[in-house]
Amino acid sequence: MPPLRSHTVALTADQSDSLRKLLEEQGFKFEPRPYTLYFAQKPGLTIAVYEKGPKAVVQGKDTKDFIEFTLEPEVLGEARLGYEELRHPERFTPHFGIDESGKGDFFGPLVIAGAYTDETIARQLLEAGIRDSKSIGSDAQIRKFAEVIRGIPGLVSEVIVVSPEKYNPLYEKIGNLNRLLAWGHARVIENLCERKTDCPAALSDQFANPRVLERALMEKGRKIELRQQTKAESDYAVAAASILAREKFIDWLAAAEKKWGVKLPKGASGAVLEAARALVHQHGPDALRATAKLHFKTTQQALS
Repeated sequence: MPPLRSHTVALTADQSDSLRKLLEEQGFKFEPRPYTLYFAQKPGLTIAVYEKGPKAVVQGKDTKDFIEFTLEPEVLGEARLGYEELRHPERFTPHFGIDESGKGDFFGPLVIAGAYTDETIARQLLEAGIRDSKSIGSDAQIRKFAEVIRGIPGLVSEVIVVSPEKYNPLYEKIGNLNRLLAWGHARVIENLCERKTDCPAALSDQFANPRVLERALMEKGRKIELRQQTKAESDYAVAAASILAREKFIDWLAAAEKKWGVKLPKGASGAVLEAARALVHQHGPDALRATAKLHFKTTQQALS
């Protein structure tokens, strides 16, 4: 088994506060990072506690020792490392995990991915440190993890990229993001069902009424048990899918930047609006239809 160099653990708000005090006492250096409550590091170890959850991502060569001798006894109050299968047996059963990337980004496509895991595959994902893509700030790390995922024997995956040129007319036709997401999730599940016919279940994040997704499933997809839950990204199959989806998203964005000669920031910030205005100024309004999701209010702001 390779040495543990990355580990993700869910925290309560009180545990997050306790961990911060502990890190301060141990001389960790803090610095601001996007989407985190705090980020701390010292040689051999970094700890990022993300707002969403909250959850802690521990990384570095001293990860295992920190978890076993500090985090678990002094913050969590219980031993978890090495007991994942006992604590969360459902994560090690055969199933598909489905996730998406790009739905909150003005520029770029909507990407929906799915991955099949079973007991053996889930263990390999766990040992490789695979986790939700939203807790990974580096594009290089996303690509590295995606290669690891594709290299695991038996892991079947499917990725659908809905480019802006396809996304915009689809959104105009469907008129609702949750219904569009359900359509995309259903397509991925159906394609996976063709390749892994004996898979009994599929898991995705709770993004809408489950009936929306159930209605979107066609004949092959309806043969599978559909599960939705909040924080589904803690599941190894869903985490793998999130990384595969994010990889395609950042690759598409990088290619579009080369084509149009304009930096296309992620998200929907002020920098995104400035980039949209620059794109319109250089290439005209039609450039947005080819690079962005037009139902965002950023579109009218950029054109005004």
